[in-house]
Amino acid sequence: MLDLKYIRENPDVVKNACHVKGFEDVTDAILTLDARVRELKTITQAKTAEKNKISRDIATATDKAPLIAASKKIGDEIAADMTELAAADARLNDLLHRVPQIPSPDAPIGPDDTANVEIRRVGTPRVFDFTPRPQWDLLDMNGWWAPEKISKICGSRTYALMGEGAELQRAVETYVIQKLVGRGFTLIECPAITKPETIFNAGHFMGSDMSVMNDDVFMLAGTDRCLAGTSEIVMNSMHAGEILNEKDLPIKYAGFSPCFRKEAGAAGRDTRGLVRVHQFNKVEQYVFCTPDQSDDMHEQLLQNLCDIMADLQLPYRVLANSTGDMGFNKVKMNDVEAWVPSENGYKELGSCSSIGTFQARRTNTRYRAADGSVQFCATLNNTGIAVPRALVPIIENHQNADGSVNIPCALQPLMGGRTKIGGKH
Repeated sequence: MLDLKYIRENPDVVKNACHVKGFEDVTDAILTLDARVRELKTITQAKTAEKNKISRDIATATDKAPLIAASKKIGDEIAADMTELAAADARLNDLLHRVPQIPSPDAPIGPDDTANVEIRRVGTPRVFDFTPRPQWDLLDMNGWWAPEKISKICGSRTYALMGEGAELQRAVETYVIQKLVGRGFTLIECPAITKPETIFNAGHFMGSDMSVMNDDVFMLAGTDRCLAGTSEIVMNSMHAGEILNEKDLPIKYAGFSPCFRKEAGAAGRDTRGLVRVHQFNKVEQYVFCTPDQSDDMHEQLLQNLCDIMADLQLPYRVLANSTGDMGFNKVKMNDVEAWVPSENGYKELGSCSSIGTFQARRTNTRYRAADGSVQFCATLNNTGIAVPRALVPIIENHQNADGSVNIPCALQPLMGGRTKIGGKH
């Protein structure tokens, strides 16, 4: 969320952010409510002081009745003012949670992903001397999954990898974890079960009513818990309420967890195969730093994912996401997309996001600067790898005519030295 003082002093900037990100502009309503809240606080303080004076006067008055009546009258007024104040405060809090983060001036302006700008392409899509198979055909012919059986057991949009396909997924996860740990990240095996307020505090949903999450989040009936869609949710609250030391920043985490999403808004999209499933595994990069360190950290997180794409020998491209595509809580965002032969195009494998102090204000995560002042931290996140989604470009780009799949060199030590899998059926 944004600082209320910032909104007071920069209403035009906030209005523009609402406009270019495609959210309702509640700036004027906030300023009106803010003025009324401050007015009511002043009024109730003055009336409380007056009531206290009357109470003191009653003790020494000969005729107490008029003072008692006056005390009751002003007490009733205070009660009414406090009721209005509580309602206004609650409404103001809700509106403050509806204001999007201010986007970077460098972000492309546009309503959705059609306004995203390609920054660069790396690698050349492979030219096959045979007709390449889509992911599901490769999975079928190699016996790497059993979609009908698993769907019957577990329901739609579930998957289970088998044999060498499962080994490949685990090798990808392990490789990325080792790479990030080698670059100074602390590995966290994050729980997927969390509290709704933890998801709310990550700033992905608007307003103060947490029921807005129900369309996207699996709530655990009969409990006060739910399932997280990414380990970012948990890592964001790792230092909630703490004051960190500036010398300890940046703090870099690599979170690994199973992730759960309803995908309620994705009906009809990528319903076949491994792209949109309700449960998947992800390695997530997450950083706490000072605002001054944020731009450098963004480039580091982005480069980590680009290096992983290169290690997996995948052609990829990097996009600058438009204001309308970057989401509610982001300052700037870059998508990294890998080439998928069956689609003759690129598909997103990760998003690098700078959040500014937006999340830290919700969790009250701060640091003590060298000058002794206490400031809010900046936070950033980026995918390390998400599987099974990442297996789609891996197996499609590295397939052979017989249905076998070449193992990227970086993964071969984690696959027992094998250079190729599949193609036996």
